[in-house]
Amino acid sequence: MKIKKAIIPAAGYGTRSLPITKVLPKEMFPINGKPAIHYVVEEAVASGIEEILIVVSRNKNMILDYFDRSLELEAFLAETNKQHLLKKLSVPKAHIQFVRQPFARGLGDAIQMGRPFINDEPFAVLLPDDIFVEKKRSLKQLINVYEQQSSSVIGVKQVKKELLHNYGVIKGRTISSGLNQIVDIVEKPKSSPPSDLAVVGRYVLHPDIFTFLEQTKPGIGGEIQLTDALKAMLQVRKCYGYEVSGERFDIGSHKEYFKLLKKLYCDEG
Repeated sequence: MKIKKAIIPAAGYGTRSLPITKVLPKEMFPINGKPAIHYVVEEAVASGIEEILIVVSRNKNMILDYFDRSLELEAFLAETNKQHLLKKLSVPKAHIQFVRQPFARGLGDAIQMGRPFINDEPFAVLLPDDIFVEKKRSLKQLINVYEQQSSSVIGVKQVKKELLHNYGVIKGRTISSGLNQIVDIVEKPKSSPPSDLAVVGRYVLHPDIFTFLEQTKPGIGGEIQLTDALKAMLQVRKCYGYEVSGERFDIGSHKEYFKLLKKLYCDEG
């Protein structure tokens, strides 16, 4: 089955980037004149996604406004002979819906809210913190693996040992170059990580994940962790980790956000 639907969880408080995220969602951080989430939606559409559900919270209306038409602005540009600027208002072409997550109950809960939208189909998840710079889209790489294996696949990359405590980390069995069958996954290991392969915010999931999310109990901070649901699913279903190519930037980190801006600025000359 073709992967046509995606969920983008964008309801978090963005605490790593305070105080600016008190008024500006991190998903709207500007990158060369476009908000970060524009690039994530663009990646999804370029990978074959046709329908997108963005999960937001009460203070994220700016995201809804960005993907809506601004008829007043369009009329102003037309009346002032600035029609050439209309193309700057275009957004990636997909059917985009929104749902509000009323409480910050974690990534697993945000994804669970998309169950009616997914309607028992395999689907993608893109975390908007992670921006990939590459010609071959990271999500498309995972979709290709899903279509070959008919099983869930998670994007991973090698990460320095001293940084692994910030990530979900997989334990895998090598299938082929870059492809591992996951036998365990640990969320933010405090010591002895099972490998150096960290989860990097791109997933293609079998719809069975919703059954396991339903059964997952809240953990630290009352949050429902996607990692816990994936661990349970591993007992009955295969899941793979694929080492995606391309540079990845975590815009929740000030250092990486500015590295991304510098790279794109230099690339454009």
